[in-house]
Amino acid sequence: MQRNTWQRDAVREALEEVDGFVSAQGLHANLLESGSRIGLATVYRTLTRLAALGEADTLQSQDGENLYRACSTGHHHHLICRSCGLTVEIGADAVEIWAQRVATENGFTDPAHVVDVFGLCPACTAAATSTAHP
Repeated sequence: MQRNTWQRDAVREALEEVDGFVSAQGLHANLLESGSRIGLATVYRTLTRLAALGEADTLQSQDGENLYRACSTGHHHHLICRSCGLTVEIGADAVEIWAQRVATENGFTDPAHVVDVFGLCPACTAAATSTAHP
């Protein structure tokens, strides 16, 4: 069992304050701005540990950087805005049924998956539409 440290508490709290996904460097910058003296390596280690414990979601950005987000417990998926990063947790039922069906149809057993859906949120869609039609 891992003990809680002030560093882990600080990273967890900072992660909970961020809307959407954030890089370790971005979270570190937020911590420094708030007066913390935590090191970047500690932020990386802590985020990795929180993800392993299921306390943070992680995904890779298009340029390969790991991004993190505080998450609820239980299996779920995300809708993520490509423009502003807004993230919405969505239930897993439909994806689970689809994954099991596709696996079975192809002779696979014990399917596992990671699904994140990227698109434009309503606000970014409206902004794109209003700039496209002046």
